[in-house]
Amino acid sequence: MSYFPKWQVKTSGVIAPDETLPANQTIALGIQHVVAMFGSTILAPILMGFDPNVAVLMSGIGTLIFFLMVGGRVPSYLGSSFAFIGVVIAATGYAAGSGLNPNIEVALGGIMACGIVYFLVGVIVTLTGVAWIEKLMPPVVTGAVVAVIGLNLAPTACKSVGTSSFNAWITILSVLCVGGVAVYTRGFIQKLLILVGLLIAYVIYAILTNGLGLGQPIDFSLISNAAWFGLPHFHHPEFRADAILLIVPVVIILIAENLGHVKAVTAMTGRNLDPYMGRAFMGDGLATIVSSSMGGTGVTTYGENIGVMAATRVYSTLLFPVAAALAILLGFSPKFGALIQTIPQPILAGMSIVVFGLIAVSGARIWVENHVDFSQNRNLIVAAVTLILGAGDFSLSIGGFTIGGIGTATFGAILLNALMTPGERMGQKKNS
Repeated sequence: MSYFPKWQVKTSGVIAPDETLPANQTIALGIQHVVAMFGSTILAPILMGFDPNVAVLMSGIGTLIFFLMVGGRVPSYLGSSFAFIGVVIAATGYAAGSGLNPNIEVALGGIMACGIVYFLVGVIVTLTGVAWIEKLMPPVVTGAVVAVIGLNLAPTACKSVGTSSFNAWITILSVLCVGGVAVYTRGFIQKLLILVGLLIAYVIYAILTNGLGLGQPIDFSLISNAAWFGLPHFHHPEFRADAILLIVPVVIILIAENLGHVKAVTAMTGRNLDPYMGRAFMGDGLATIVSSSMGGTGVTTYGENIGVMAATRVYSTLLFPVAAALAILLGFSPKFGALIQTIPQPILAGMSIVVFGLIAVSGARIWVENHVDFSQNRNLIVAAVTLILGAGDFSLSIGGFTIGGIGTATFGAILLNALMTPGERMGQKKNS
């Protein structure tokens, strides 16, 4: 079997990963995938104090790396991972959404170390299979850790609103805009709820401030003064042990996200993609290494793009090099970056509340979809302890290093599950 599939042209029905639409339709759907990832891939770097242009550029390059690593057999777009937000903020002392992160290099060092570990996990999975990961991190563990990411960020989201009543009301309005899009729209618009909600809130804010003079107006001169094309602001990693220890545990979330992505696409397409799981991990890991080497965020497979594939029933992997090429072009546009910089802080705060809340709830969704039984004491203790450690930001000092709440919660979940599983089995044998 050749490394890349031999894509066959198909014009109707379900389009499989090794099939393709005509060129014009492939380009159009590729653009749609770029739009689908906009809301999250742009918001994540802003909340961490990264350059959105670099993040979008590296999401395109990362997608190409993934495409090559899996031989064009797993449909996926790689965008900025929200799993890094909490640990980056903790490692750098950054106030979410307040401009460029002054300690971005320290964060990049931790993200690159995480990417290296992720890549090595992919190598091991390629050689041994994925069963040991599913055993080490069952749904009760992954669900708890994902929920902790959102809960740990709750204070950050609320504090980023600001002190004025006007900002507070704009934040509430932004949340309502996203909620309105989620409930009152259908189809593709509904799948872009973060992006569309942000745009609606942006327009309302401009009317209230620039039009009616009720608050700090948007400075549109930033957009008009920016060039159409130019190099973004690259940064390079600085390796610091405390930041690395804080950020590396995020690899568990990335593994869970990618594992879920491949399983979901397998279910939708009817094609067994498990043999490519290790290479998918390696692709994600290598893309994260390359991204962090230039000042970009850690990247992961995107749920939004799964939604687009489910809606269109087009799973052709050729869509994603097209999407990647457009993202790379946008990354080299300062005017695009200037537009992002005009987003007001209270709107970003509203988006943060929604996104961080969705992260927390998605952890619970993992429990529900996998039928986690909380009548079992092991599941109950693992979830309960993990949530409190993470939400309370329980830190632990080991030697000269400090592991923050997300790290202690992550390792605690894995350790508790491993220690309690044998005891639970013994109890089941006695009862039987």
